[in-house]
Amino acid sequence: MTLLDRLRQVEMRHRALSEQMANPDVASNYERLSRLAQEQSGLEPLVTHYRAYADVMAQIAENQEIASSGEDPELTELAQTENLELQATASRLEEALKVLLLPKDPLDEKDVIVEIRAGAGGDEAALFCADLYRMYSRWAEDNRFKQEVLSLSANGLGGIKEVICAVKGKRIYSQLKYESGVHRVQRVPETESQGRIHTSTATVAILPEADDVEITVEPQDIRIDIMRSSGPGGQSVNTTDSAVRITHLPTGLVVSCQDEKSQLQNRLKAMRILRTRLFDLEAQRQRDELGAARRSQVGSGDRSEKIRTYNFPQGRVTDHRINLTQYQLADVIDGKIGNFIQGLAMAEQEAQLAELGA
Repeated sequence: MTLLDRLRQVEMRHRALSEQMANPDVASNYERLSRLAQEQSGLEPLVTHYRAYADVMAQIAENQEIASSGEDPELTELAQTENLELQATASRLEEALKVLLLPKDPLDEKDVIVEIRAGAGGDEAALFCADLYRMYSRWAEDNRFKQEVLSLSANGLGGIKEVICAVKGKRIYSQLKYESGVHRVQRVPETESQGRIHTSTATVAILPEADDVEITVEPQDIRIDIMRSSGPGGQSVNTTDSAVRITHLPTGLVVSCQDEKSQLQNRLKAMRILRTRLFDLEAQRQRDELGAARRSQVGSGDRSEKIRTYNFPQGRVTDHRINLTQYQLADVIDGKIGNFIQGLAMAEQEAQLAELGA
């Protein structure tokens, strides 16, 4: 099927939706009307661009007819000059249409749960984990996204062994989904007397948050253990059996929460994380079924993949998937990661367009 054939089908569907919504029986059914309106709204940008493209192509055809007649040399020259501009416009619209036709990730609109864990490097890795947490928190603040810490385990030296937080806002997953993987830091630790550069790592997982209706956890599939909380958190945390550990028996997934004083609150947070991890497992299974040919060209999403290096002595941050380097490391740690997000999204788009043309 050609590009134009696909666009004609989309426009036909858009018109059919308009006709259905004009039907009195449909108009009186709010749920159905809302569903149709949402679908039509999703097609609107594509249809608008297609109609503009069709108008430009019609003008080009008309000018070609005038030029080929040769009846008026002045009109012929004018038509040819105008067509040069119109053809440039048509090319831009065609590229925009190709992008709009790319398959949409159904998870892009979802909120996310961000999991950051210290990797190799001991206390230095925990300090780097805290740096990454600050980076994403500042990024979320700058974009006015809502954040909520679900679980945090500190090491007592200003570092973080593990932090899990929820971030809510418009199209969060579409922006953060490429951040999953191994982040590497190179710097001289404060405890290093000889000034040697050490390398440490932290892993980041960006999970689309599951709605309650999307993932059902059966009571017989989980085991819940109640324990005494440990670590920082105040006297009431340390002296009550409020920590919760939930084991999902079919998959072996284990989630623990102890940050809240209330056992109920810890249980609710643990279930929220568990549902999201189960949802991610199912999404990963579906991606695997699509095969290697449809996986992202900028990174497989494998959380063992080294994706970015933060070199403090050189003030440099390098994303290895798109060979993008920035020398404003302090700004990046302060949440200015927009260039990486945009670069990765563009690389993915280019890969999909190349695949579309194959």
